[in-house]
Amino acid sequence: MSGEATPRVVLVDDHGLFRAGVRSELEGLVDVVGEADTVAAAIETIRALEPDVVLLDVHMPDGGGLEVIRRAPPSAGMRFLALSVSDASEDVIAVVRAGARGYVTKSISAAELADAVRRVHGGDAVFSPRLAGFVLDAFAGGAPAGPAPAAGADAELDQLTPREREVLQHIARGYMYKEIALRLGISAKTVEAHVSAVLRKLQLSSRHELSRWAQQRRMLDDDEA
Repeated sequence: MSGEATPRVVLVDDHGLFRAGVRSELEGLVDVVGEADTVAAAIETIRALEPDVVLLDVHMPDGGGLEVIRRAPPSAGMRFLALSVSDASEDVIAVVRAGARGYVTKSISAAELADAVRRVHGGDAVFSPRLAGFVLDAFAGGAPAGPAPAAGADAELDQLTPREREVLQHIARGYMYKEIALRLGISAKTVEAHVSAVLRKLQLSSRHELSRWAQQRRMLDDDEA
């Protein structure tokens, strides 16, 4: 690509004030053609506008950046750039494995963000300096860059009961305990008990960690909800 054309950007984040701030900061630097605050809205917006770059948050209630990347309609020229408050290595690696061309944190300046968007649009891989090491370690020297383990080959996943897996999938999709209870025909207390059991078995401490764990293992790909 020549880099002369201004990249057309869709901004995906569940916080309206943050989206407004980013749009204002990027005005005149890149062309923000659309916004979305959920995974479903993001897919619809991407399909309608066919942007050059999707600037997306990693963590949102209904699956976040990983789910957007997996469900977005294929496009040879479209790139994904993660913009997140998280600088955790597992987030960076998971998003890059899913197909993102870059990952920058929300402490980035407007000029740096616009430059990152342009560079990703041009085909470069762009990372905040501290995060680049995570990617190099994972893909060059350490873990292979292949897909996450299949369910039958994952010892941690195998220790969960079928009901616990169902609850975990719903948690990863952003449902509240009461909503999960209604969908599965059980009580909210039972849902809470299942979540506690899953947290204990997987040695995790929060809903965010559960969602990330499920997304990394492609558990949502099998959930038709």
